[in-house]
Amino acid sequence: MDNKKDTILNAAKALTENYKKDELFMPKNGRSLPNRAAVIDLVKDLRSVIFPGYFCADTAAGIFPEQFSTYCLNEYYDRLKEQVEIALLYARPEMRQEEAAEMSESICIHFIERLPEVQQKLLKDVQAGFDGDPAAKSKEEIIFSYPGVFAIYVYRLAHILYQNKVPFIPRIMTEYAHGKTGIDINPGAEIGEYFFIDHGTGVVIGETTEIGNNVKLYQGVTLGALSTRQGQQLANVKRHPTIRDNVTIYSNSSVLGGETVIGENTIIGGNTFITESIPANTKVSAKSPELVIKKPRNSVSKTDVWDWEN
Repeated sequence: MDNKKDTILNAAKALTENYKKDELFMPKNGRSLPNRAAVIDLVKDLRSVIFPGYFCADTAAGIFPEQFSTYCLNEYYDRLKEQVEIALLYARPEMRQEEAAEMSESICIHFIERLPEVQQKLLKDVQAGFDGDPAAKSKEEIIFSYPGVFAIYVYRLAHILYQNKVPFIPRIMTEYAHGKTGIDINPGAEIGEYFFIDHGTGVVIGETTEIGNNVKLYQGVTLGALSTRQGQQLANVKRHPTIRDNVTIYSNSSVLGGETVIGENTIIGGNTFITESIPANTKVSAKSPELVIKKPRNSVSKTDVWDWEN
């Protein structure tokens, strides 16, 4: 027991010393960070007004849709305002409580005002998924089950808050979607209408990416930066590519660099690595690797028929 007690006391003492030395621990200004769980719950619950009848068992949505939406939005507004105010106060130590309250109210009003627009864009995204995926049996199936639609839904909410310079919360939202779907969309990216991500796992869309209308991405696509060695010096620099309208990028392709522009009506084949602009109306493909096909010898036994040396 003495060993256990001494170990715990020593570890607690060392941890406490670390707390004192690093400003990341135990915030010194007496202000708290946003509640990550509360933000994630809000992301989940907002689906009930964006896609009524899908993610909420309350039958009022079908009987009294306007009253249902009004009730939900009133609650969601209050919950969001609380977290936005906390985030503003933490990120800006010089800000007074009254100023944070006023600013968070303005941000949340703007957020609620934008929700009908977000809903319309998401319906177009769902339509894009249905039009582009022969395996989709219905648009309802896409709303319920497609990870790409969920990631885009979260991004479109987070993007509004990002535009309003809300700290922490936009990234909490999109990283939650990243963890759920494997799709990493930075909330700062600019994405047009009729957007679809098929399969989705491993897709990365960087902060300064610009994507036009009617763009489709497949799994493993990276829209990234050429280099981030300069770190924070690149914070306000365009680092990620621009993708024009009507572009399809197939699986495991990388398009990198802030000066890289993929022109309209272009198809980027799978497993390509692009660091320069591609003109409009172009097809890009990587040269197929040479395959080596070996047939097993007749004398090989069944147990070692697929040994590489045979």
